[in-house]
Amino acid sequence: MQQGPRVAVIGLDCGTPQLLFDDLAAEVPNISKLMAEGMYGDLASITPPITVPAWACAMTGRTPGELGIYGFRNRKDTSYEGLSIAHSGSIGAPAVWDSLGAEGKSSLLIGVPPGFPPPKEFPGWRVGCFLTPPSAEHFAYPQGLEVEIEEELGGKGQYIFDITNFRKQGMDFVLDQVFKMTERRFKVARRLVKEKPWDFFMLVEMGMDRLHHVFWHYFDPKHPLYKPGNPFEDAFQRYYRSLDDEVGTLLELLPEDAITIVMSDHGARPMMGGICFNDWLIEQGYLVLKEPVRAVTPVARTAIDWGRTTAWGDGGYYGRLFLNVAGREPQGSIQPAEYETVRNELVTKLEAMPGPDGTVLGTKVHKPQDVYPEVKGVAPDLLVYFGDLEWRSVGSVGNPSVYTFENDIGPDGANHDRTGVFAMKGASGQPSGKVEGLSLVDVGPTILSLYGIESHGATSRSFL
Repeated sequence: MQQGPRVAVIGLDCGTPQLLFDDLAAEVPNISKLMAEGMYGDLASITPPITVPAWACAMTGRTPGELGIYGFRNRKDTSYEGLSIAHSGSIGAPAVWDSLGAEGKSSLLIGVPPGFPPPKEFPGWRVGCFLTPPSAEHFAYPQGLEVEIEEELGGKGQYIFDITNFRKQGMDFVLDQVFKMTERRFKVARRLVKEKPWDFFMLVEMGMDRLHHVFWHYFDPKHPLYKPGNPFEDAFQRYYRSLDDEVGTLLELLPEDAITIVMSDHGARPMMGGICFNDWLIEQGYLVLKEPVRAVTPVARTAIDWGRTTAWGDGGYYGRLFLNVAGREPQGSIQPAEYETVRNELVTKLEAMPGPDGTVLGTKVHKPQDVYPEVKGVAPDLLVYFGDLEWRSVGSVGNPSVYTFENDIGPDGANHDRTGVFAMKGASGQPSGKVEGLSLVDVGPTILSLYGIESHGATSRSFL
């Protein structure tokens, strides 16, 4: 018999207020009912609004700067050797389940990023996240949990962590996989929430994120690639209804006294195209190659003349700009005394960048030191939201134009947005109705406060 409160979190990666609260609210009656019976509101995501590290920031109460993680890929050091992939061992700060474990409480996690590789020790049960490769020998803690999952789904390999190369697999296949991935994850969740004696439960579903990226331009009439009557015009409606059914059946199995949260890590918005960041830096004279490329080439495979290079960039939903600083990088060309001058110059030029029609694109540029209370690891010198996240950053060079409407990693109709969703019911004395001022990094401390535990070391605080 569990003692004290129990909190259950259903995470919907990429859940956005525009759709869940407004445009598609009629398709999600179970989520809407939870909102109506409790509190809900827009949830300010982190800078940058990226899955990794967003879920970790939510559950530790730390910003990316405090964690030293600025995306899926991060500079390993100040060399030019490229980027490393974030993993479960990358998070140094204690998360909700660590603090609960110290109090003798058990957690059940399913798909919470970053959740691969599985931990050697864990206060409860943990199933890996979307970063788990299909070839992984083990994906859960304890390993016996893998057998239970296989039994529930009818064999090995049936559990879908993510859709490999989802942007290049073909629309029919991806849509089918999105539905199957969600159905199987929730089926496993229903079994485990019934059988495991948990104090804290959390599931993160990636289906909504994959749907938004691949199908947004089939759904949204405002998207420049939208065509009326296309075969996937109702894909969003069908998936949202199916997802809500899964959420509803899971909610029915939770204890009546459980405090229930539905939330996301970031939102989504239509993506207009891409800015070829490194081609722009070459045009502006900040990035110099030893020889021109003959075809579109990843910047890491080019011969960069580091002695003459001031800056280079990286691709993704936002742009990361790195300066080549003497005494920091091996062949740094910027003297430390000139660092801030060069950085400010780039901010000015990037924010003045025109779009393909000649009008100002509306790019927003952030300095890590301005947005984080602490900056750990090797942070980008600038975080760039091209067109304020209407455009993604393309890292390759040799593109025919600085502007592209073809994504370098496959078709993608949506970018991440800075606002997610939050809804909660069941907490004693909590607000009701729509609430303003909610922030992602406050979620972890809020959850701990429900157990009467103070979040030590985090700069964020409970919003209750």
